Amino acid sequence: MAYLFKIPTSPRALYATCFIRLSLQTSSAAYFKFIEKCTNGGALLSGRVVHSQLIINGLARLTHFAAKLIAMYAECGELPVARKLFDKIPKSNYRRWIVVLGAYAKCGFYRETLILFREMQGEGVRPNNYVLPSVLKACGHLPDLWMGKEMHCLILRRSFEFDAFVNSALIDMYSKCGLFEKARRVFNGMLEKDVVGLNVMVSGFVQGGLVKEALGLVEDMQLAGVKPNVVTWNTLIAGSSRAGDDLMVDELLQLMRVSGVEPDTVSWTSIISGFVQNFRSSEAFATFKKMLDSGYYPTSNTISSLLPACANVANVRHGREIHGYALVIGVGEDIYVRSALVDMYAKCGFISAASTLFEKMSKRNSVTWNSMIFGYANHGYCSEAIELFKRMEREEGDKLDHLTFTAALTACSHGGMIELGKDLFKTMQKKYKIKPRLEHYACMVDLLGRAGKLIEAYDLIKSMPMEPDFFVWGALLGACRQHGNIDLAHVAVRHLSELEPQSSGSSVLLSNLYAGAGRWGNAAGLKKIMKKRKLKKFPGCSWVESG
Repeated sequence: MAYLFKIPTSPRALYATCFIRLSLQTSSAAYFKFIEKCTNGGALLSGRVVHSQLIINGLARLTHFAAKLIAMYAECGELPVARKLFDKIPKSNYRRWIVVLGAYAKCGFYRETLILFREMQGEGVRPNNYVLPSVLKACGHLPDLWMGKEMHCLILRRSFEFDAFVNSALIDMYSKCGLFEKARRVFNGMLEKDVVGLNVMVSGFVQGGLVKEALGLVEDMQLAGVKPNVVTWNTLIAGSSRAGDDLMVDELLQLMRVSGVEPDTVSWTSIISGFVQNFRSSEAFATFKKMLDSGYYPTSNTISSLLPACANVANVRHGREIHGYALVIGVGEDIYVRSALVDMYAKCGFISAASTLFEKMSKRNSVTWNSMIFGYANHGYCSEAIELFKRMEREEGDKLDHLTFTAALTACSHGGMIELGKDLFKTMQKKYKIKPRLEHYACMVDLLGRAGKLIEAYDLIKSMPMEPDFFVWGALLGACRQHGNIDLAHVAVRHLSELEPQSSGSSVLLSNLYAGAGRWGNAAGLKKIMKKRKLKKFPGCSWVESG
């Protein structure tokens, strides 16, 4: 069927043209095309219009249409609707399980994927080689090693160990769970090793920081006749760049060219991302310029990787230039670029610009929400941060994660909202089943400490299920300094000295506390200990970029 006009990509444009398109004599291919556009663009409203038209035409009950709609609703986060569609497909149709499990796993609903799989087993349906990769993906991302091992046993019982896709998913699962030797054994057991299996294995090694081992595997496979492709080399480059190993990156680029593969935009983006993650902003900007001079065109991934470099050094001038460039090349509306822009403007202190961008977004992810909440909290707009948190909870509660609560607790701490902070700490655990991490405890210690509840803060530290880190003890020490509690400050300094024996900061704070309390003997004694251990106080400095 010839289309009368190009299908638009923005959600608003999709909705505006939806009625016109569907009022025409529409073929199955056109419906499929439109649903895919709604899925990729997150256009839930337009997708519902298509769904209603399918119901009117009596096509919604057909499995191939239901499968597409399930994927669309799952991608838009509408799991209850996706589940209702799934339940309407006849139980005798095995393909419904393949569709719904694949959609849930692809969209990141990993816990729901495993629950659904258990339901499938409860109905007596035996999993096949199309279902197992989705389940293994969920096991790896959670991670759920026990379930993953159970799947491995099932694979052996059902003789799926010779299926390339199942093996690749199994390797990926073990790698994500940190069992690299297990992953390697599965890879070695593959009858026919190909570049797909090699890439999964290399990705696993790189995620575990084992870049040299990954390169060794690539060289072994080359000798065995398996030629690495651009994905293989880009994975290695990304790992080396994240590790800050410039020499390895240069070596990999040379080996890549020798093997007949030319670097592409992904290669350049990986190098830029590595510089940014290692707070080497100048090198990131220089590499981006070199990329452009070499004739490569940046993608939305390149832009979203580069923008944090502006935030790291609070360089809003570069950030605005990149923002303008993103609009020129047509990626300014991309959700990841928009989220990075919100984060950049917020960290640079331009809260109004960040808020304007945030409100104009038709679709937001957890990064967008968290960046805006953090922006408000870190710049003193604590009430606005909490209001935005509550709005996120109402509108997109499924997107709340551990960083969301870190941002909200930071707002409570800076705004002196003690009771609210305590309630959020409990809600996070009871309602959202998020286990507190070190950063949550640091926020709570800071919250209690600022309010003068030092004993309560110390009791919380003692009740922690993990060892407190530098930030937890640092929060307590800061509170002790604020409220003049020398005894607890001494406890905090002792732990900080054990964690960072070469750091003088905590000892200097304790010395100042002694001096402030008139305990000059203690202050002098501490300075002698610092001198004996050759601990020096480094002068503070500020970095301001002008122009």
